Amino acid sequence: MTTLATRKLSETPSLAVLAAERIERGILIGDYVPGQRLTEEFLCAELGVSRPPIREALQSLARMGLVEHQPRRGARVTPLTQHDVYEIVTLRKELELMSLRLALPDLRPDRVQRCHDRLSDMEMIVDTGDEAAMIAAGFDFHIALVGLAGHSRVEDTYHRMAMQLQLCMAMNNQARRTIEDLEGNVQRHRDLLAAVLTGELEVASTALRNHGDGTFLLEVVDTLPGATTESREWLQQLRAGGAGVPLQTT
Repeated sequence: MTTLATRKLSETPSLAVLAAERIERGILIGDYVPGQRLTEEFLCAELGVSRPPIREALQSLARMGLVEHQPRRGARVTPLTQHDVYEIVTLRKELELMSLRLALPDLRPDRVQRCHDRLSDMEMIVDTGDEAAMIAAGFDFHIALVGLAGHSRVEDTYHRMAMQLQLCMAMNNQARRTIEDLEGNVQRHRDLLAAVLTGELEVASTALRNHGDGTFLLEVVDTLPGATTESREWLQQLRAGGAGVPLQTT
């Protein structure tokens, strides 16, 4: 797989924008992991550009929530604690399930078409091998799924979690690499949409619970810092099959 170390930027009028795109891509495909320091010297060497566009790129990514600046220590990929993941995953599940309850059984054709359009976007990415683009497209699909409810505040809440959700999606895709390629990723989403289109809440809810977006919890969450009583109890419930986010690996 191509990594940032093998991708150098050519001279263009918008080096800061290109640098931000490359760093964002690197975060989403796992070249840079949550909590990793991003020194200007390192990024200059990785991307083949000077400090000013790197500095501007890091500021842009900080506004997006992907990077944070530490006093006297520079920038780092926004870290995720175990408690962060607990909050992100549980809120995501509740918002998606709430949207299904509101949307079913009477689905509006225009909202369904939005889901089909986002699925088509995912299908077009398969042949490119672009994992970062697939993560972004997968998030857009789930936004469209939430949008089936026609509840703007629920959708806005989901959208405000965009970067945090995409970091979790990135960790999940990395955890599934040995059992799923990009076409397999798309197929999971086809199956989920097909279940929703039955119009039956129980069928759709079961498909959502078994969607495979909790695979990364098997390998990653125990290694994250910042465990709390709530996050530990949640993980225990997950392993017992009682928290609605199965830890399946297939």
